[in-house]
Amino acid sequence: MTPPRSAMESCFVSTRDGVVLHARLFKPTSAQFATAVVLVHPYSKLGGCQVIMHGIASRLSIKGFTAVTFDMRGVGRSTGKSSITGIPEIEDVVAVCNWVSDNLPVNRILLVGSSAGAPIAGSALDHLEKVVGYVSIGYPFGLAASFLFGKHYKPTLKARKPKLFIMGSADWFTSVRQLKSKVKSCDGRAEMHLIQGAGHFEVEGPAFDSVMVNLIVEFHETL
Repeated sequence: MTPPRSAMESCFVSTRDGVVLHARLFKPTSAQFATAVVLVHPYSKLGGCQVIMHGIASRLSIKGFTAVTFDMRGVGRSTGKSSITGIPEIEDVVAVCNWVSDNLPVNRILLVGSSAGAPIAGSALDHLEKVVGYVSIGYPFGLAASFLFGKHYKPTLKARKPKLFIMGSADWFTSVRQLKSKVKSCDGRAEMHLIQGAGHFEVEGPAFDSVMVNLIVEFHETL
């Protein structure tokens, strides 16, 4: 399905460690909310890039949000080198959110991460004052994924900002039991939404973009 069209601009954001990130700004096509949605793409090492998030961003802009996607370091037109663990990429999320705060007419940010982008975004939560909430799409909590992303778990779970964890019930990395346990251990408000029968890579694909947008908008209304 072709995503609805929206006004999109290209821009570049510099990080504190000298990386230049290529970002896309999706401007709202209707009454504007005071919240920007920053979207963090899936694992760079497996081909993750901002294009994967464009369908969600475009639909959010049509609903009145400013949405921002970006390529993390070493991806697309962004400089630098991608990492295996996603630790350096935390700085990419911080830089983009700070750029949004400084340059766009919004006073709040909702942070959304997909797959490996979810733990990376979660690690940035307590570094960003204007972030008021966090949405995870397919957070990789499973044993195999923990060898790569385990260092992100505590910062995500202990951040007291409201959190929504979205996952397919047939996710290949994280079981429903594991997700329930992690959500229960969260500090602050945390909730989960299961998409019955969907696998990990399905929920991050374009077929579920509209579903994700509706869940993000509903969550935003509670903040």
